[in-house]
Amino acid sequence: MKKKLIIAIDGPSGAGKSTLSKALAKRLDYLNIDTGAMYRSVALLAQQRGIDPHDGVALRALCDEMSIEFIRGDLSERVLVNGVDVSDAIRTPEVSLLTPQVSASPVVREAMVQLQQKMGAAGGVVLEGRDIGTVVFPYADVKFFLSATAAERGLRRYKELLAKGMDVELRQTIAEVEARDAADTARTFAPLMQADDAVAVDSTRLSIDDVLNKMLTIIEAKEAELTG
Repeated sequence: MKKKLIIAIDGPSGAGKSTLSKALAKRLDYLNIDTGAMYRSVALLAQQRGIDPHDGVALRALCDEMSIEFIRGDLSERVLVNGVDVSDAIRTPEVSLLTPQVSASPVVREAMVQLQQKMGAAGGVVLEGRDIGTVVFPYADVKFFLSATAAERGLRRYKELLAKGMDVELRQTIAEVEARDAADTARTFAPLMQADDAVAVDSTRLSIDDVLNKMLTIIEAKEAELTG
C-alpha cells in the first residue's frame, strides 16, 4: 500500500502553483489545500468588515470565528468561507493587493498555519503557498519551488482577469506582481524562500502538462522509495 504523502509547492504569485496543485491532487486522489486562498479569504473578510490590516487583535478574532472549506467538483474547485462560496471574490485585484498586508500579520499566519497543519497531518495532501516547505510542513515528503519571470506571471494574470471581463492593463498587472513579490520576500515573519531540499521548477517556458509530468515523476520516485 502506497504511503499517503505530504506534498509542498512553494513559489511566487502567478507561477502556476494553484493550477498544478489541483492537477496533482486530482491525479493522486489527494486533498488540495490552497493556502493562498486561505489568506485571500482572510483579506476578503477584513476588507468587507473594514478591519485595518495592522490591527492584530481584530484579525485574530476574525480568524478564530471563520471556517474555510475546499470543495472539489468535477469541473472546478471552490472555496467556502463560513459556508459562502468566495472562489471568485478572493481573486479580485483589490483583494490581491490587500492579501500581502494581511498575511504579513503574525496572528493571521499563526492561525492559518495551525489550520493547514491540522488539515494535512494525515498525509494525502497537496499544499501550495509561500512557506509550506519552510514553515508549515518542513518535513514534507516532497517539496517543489515553482517559479517564472515576473513578466510571464503578470501576463498570465492579465489574461486570466481579461477572461473574467475585468478592465485591466498589462503593465499595471505586471507591476502588481512585482509589488507582491517584494512584499512576500521582505516580510519578517515567514518570508517567501526556497527550502534547501525543494526541487526548483521554472515554468516560464513550460506547459502545465510538462511541469505536471515532471512533478509526477519525482513523486512516483519518492513513493517507490518509501514503499520499497
